[in-house]
Amino acid sequence: MEHNEIISKAVSFVKATLQHAEGGHDWWHIQRVLTNARHIAKSEPCDLLVVELAALLHDIADSKFHGGDETLGPALAGEFLTSMAIAPEIIEHVQQIIRNISFKSGFDKISFQSNELAIVQDADRLDAIGAIGIARAFSYGGFKGREIYNPEISPNLNMSKEVYKSSQAPSINHFYEKLLLLKDKMNTPTGKILAEQRHHFMELYLKQFYDEVDNLP
Repeated sequence: MEHNEIISKAVSFVKATLQHAEGGHDWWHIQRVLTNARHIAKSEPCDLLVVELAALLHDIADSKFHGGDETLGPALAGEFLTSMAIAPEIIEHVQQIIRNISFKSGFDKISFQSNELAIVQDADRLDAIGAIGIARAFSYGGFKGREIYNPEISPNLNMSKEVYKSSQAPSINHFYEKLLLLKDKMNTPTGKILAEQRHHFMELYLKQFYDEVDNLP
């Protein structure tokens, strides 16, 4: 099967699977990550098919929407790719990227690394910061019924993976617990450059947010 046909079928599969997904983790998120990944891949040695498939399938069954099950995403991706007769080594590589891409995976000891993971991870992290990252943070917070802001609940900067996964903290805290940390966790030169501007925008947003909170009439 030709590269373009594989990607086309993967796009159709992901669109169908995520048609009722939460707004920050829907097809449009996947499309943005794919676009970011393709852009970063232009400057990095990589297997583009692995990059594109991993970008498309990385949130096919995000554990936060499936009772914390971190095995379901790689399993569903593997089943789909097997049905497409994709080479086993490509399937395994894509599954490894899905297992290791998320921010919460950073709480564990690093067990897998590849250029392709670095690219897709940066692409995903870029969509978690900047203007779209802000929108996604509040979308997910609303989806989970969380407060926007509560000055009596301070950000927790020393969370374990289990505490991070079960956190019900206000959405503003998420900026300090994750979003503002991502700039310094970017892997690729292109990712680092793109993250700088988006990080700066979040800082400006938070300044405006607190100016409005602290200067109520």
